[in-house]
Amino acid sequence: MSTNPRTAGQARKTTETDVNLRLNLDGTGASTIETGIPFFDHMLTLFSRHSLIDLEIRVDGDVQVDFHHTVEDTGIVLGECIREALGDKRGITRYGHAFVPMDEALSRVVVDLSNRPWLEFHASEDTPSAQNFPFSLVEEFCRALCSNLRANLHVEVFYGRDGHHIAESVFKALARAIRVAVTPDARVIGVPSTKELL
Repeated sequence: MSTNPRTAGQARKTTETDVNLRLNLDGTGASTIETGIPFFDHMLTLFSRHSLIDLEIRVDGDVQVDFHHTVEDTGIVLGECIREALGDKRGITRYGHAFVPMDEALSRVVVDLSNRPWLEFHASEDTPSAQNFPFSLVEEFCRALCSNLRANLHVEVFYGRDGHHIAESVFKALARAIRVAVTPDARVIGVPSTKELL
């Protein structure tokens, strides 16, 4: 396993958003998050703390239109940066999963850093939204993240009544699943795939 720092950064500017992001996979969960969407800032702060990925994110987006572009583009850049920081993926655990409760809500996330992007997102159609943050944006963030991380990502919300709690259980489970998947395993020799490539 390489001892090189597993860090990455990217600036991505479009007519809709200007995203600047830096991360360290081997951090302590420290973060500075400014997206212009307070609830999304809260979710990304939780993601950083529970994944132990140090995150610096600043986004200037067209939030006066809606939150979709900011959420999606942040997911895109975060996925690309995690993938870059992983390098050739030698010695990583590769798979991770987590069940996370948040009061009455319970979610499960399973991830495979397979280089084959796929999202399965299962939640009831009547899942409530958090105040000022549509629940559909949780799925959009996960889709952008997994597409650009090139991961196989399965998210399932088992139950919950409060939209804030449900979103929080998803983000925390996502963080903890990714934390396991990116962690080096001393017993893994080379790339954890019979193809010798991920």
